[in-house]
Amino acid sequence: MRSSGSGRNDGRGNYRGAGNSKDERQGAGRPRKPRPEERRYDVGPGASKDGPKSGRGTTARGGAKGGPRQSQQRDGGRTAPARSREYETRAEERNRERYAGKKDLKLPKTFPGAELEGERLQKVLARAGYGSRRACEELIEQARVEVNGEIVTEQGLRVDPEKDEIRVDGLTVATQSYQFFSLNKPAGVVSTMEDPEGRQCLGDYVTNRETRLFHVGRLDTETEGVILLTNHGELAHRLTHPRYGVKKTYLAHIVGPIPRDLGKKLKDGIQLEDGYARADHFRVVEQTGKNYLVEVTLHEGRKHIVRRMLAEAGFPVDKLVRTAFGPITLGDQKSGWLRRLSNTEVGMLMKEVDL
Repeated sequence: MRSSGSGRNDGRGNYRGAGNSKDERQGAGRPRKPRPEERRYDVGPGASKDGPKSGRGTTARGGAKGGPRQSQQRDGGRTAPARSREYETRAEERNRERYAGKKDLKLPKTFPGAELEGERLQKVLARAGYGSRRACEELIEQARVEVNGEIVTEQGLRVDPEKDEIRVDGLTVATQSYQFFSLNKPAGVVSTMEDPEGRQCLGDYVTNRETRLFHVGRLDTETEGVILLTNHGELAHRLTHPRYGVKKTYLAHIVGPIPRDLGKKLKDGIQLEDGYARADHFRVVEQTGKNYLVEVTLHEGRKHIVRRMLAEAGFPVDKLVRTAFGPITLGDQKSGWLRRLSNTEVGMLMKEVDL
């Protein structure tokens, strides 16, 4: 009958819907699996209690069927996938199996302490003659030190003396390019590189030098003669250290007559307020009436040592000139003249102190 045909055609739209007689006959003996259009897709935080717990929804991973369960978060915030403990265990086992047969990675070859390359900045400054390490740390604290154009304020910075440019007060610290000079210091010049009282000092003779120089030892203000200037800190330290016993020679003008045993007294030792002082050599260079020019050689460097020794022996010094510092002699160098030491002279100085 056409009426049944029309009923069949009308039922095509509801073929998979509830109430279909064919579906009822097929699902009579077992639970009916819901059709796709019957499934609920509200699997997120707003899902109903009675609805299915799986299926494609807005929170399913990549749109996959039956996406991962989502852990609920209050106030409708974003949710993160909740991984079970079994899942984490299996993942860890897979990773362990994956790398079980791998050999240990070979690290780059390094020397002990390679992670701390270079030298501490204060050590480099101290070796360059800027004072003790504590004094160099104070220079850094005062923001007077630059490395590669940047002011350093932190302690412990490591530098490479051969590559990094280090400056103190704008002057380059010569860590490799050393300079050596001999100055015939005139009387009245203070043995410092600068003087806050404005007196003439050693620094006045080297103002045109790009690299900071410093003096090796001192001479009394009224004493003339050889004083060395350099930027080699270790050499300067050894030249003035009593351990190396570098000899200094002086010419002193005194008024006599002097006894024949004066040289023996000076060599045996003169008792001073700060201990005995002994000369290594003594001789009379020239005599004119009661005026004597005597030569005294010693390796000590205490303050006013030659003047105090002769005065204690009964012969105050009228004039004192240092004519030699180790192998460096005054020669015919005029008062106030500065000259660069030759390579031979530098080599002799180095040999004198085992450098």
